[in-house]
Amino acid sequence: MTSEEFPAALRAVGERGYHHLHPFHVRMNAGELSPGEIRTWVANRFYYQRSIPLKDAAILSNCSERDVRRVWLHRIVDHDGAEGVEDRAGGIEAWLRLAEGCGLERGSVLAGEGLLPGVRFAVDAYVNFARTQPWQIAVASSLTELFAPDLMAERLAAFRCHYTWVPDWAFDYFQSRVTQARVDSEEALSLTLRWCDTPELRRRAVGALRFKCDVLWSLLDAIAAHAC
Repeated sequence: MTSEEFPAALRAVGERGYHHLHPFHVRMNAGELSPGEIRTWVANRFYYQRSIPLKDAAILSNCSERDVRRVWLHRIVDHDGAEGVEDRAGGIEAWLRLAEGCGLERGSVLAGEGLLPGVRFAVDAYVNFARTQPWQIAVASSLTELFAPDLMAERLAAFRCHYTWVPDWAFDYFQSRVTQARVDSEEALSLTLRWCDTPELRRRAVGALRFKCDVLWSLLDAIAAHAC
């Protein structure tokens, strides 16, 4: 794969396999999910949210390039938050607010009550991938962020239109990711295009992104199967 072909190959993976195409997401955006299905999704998706800093820490631990680590480091704070900084509560806290807005008990979500085995397996596989692959390949797997802003905007509109029983203050995570995901995806894409500089690394990067799409798809498969 040439450097000229590489960006289009990455985008093609998401266009065909990103989880916005999953039937569960299609139903969500159409307003067809019950409150119970929404709560199941929120509670299980939290396991993914809380694992993102573990994935990013694994990438940092494998990366010998100081300049890359400096670029990537903020992601852990973005999700974990910063102690004593009110406007840096972080993505994990924002997701917990979503859970509370949906009627879930904060403590039960933190304890992982109702976590489905298929969700745990998929998320753990993603964290393990980041730990065991070269950092360039793990960075490439995060490029599902290229497609996240549009999904977040659609999701926010769908919740406000169809799930009016969820208060607006619960949507901080969706609102922040509409803009933050654009910054993060541009950052990750720049690193991937720069550091995946051989045909073999480019091939592996495309495979890594395909794997990440499969992780997100499998997560929804488990949730949808439980809802049936």
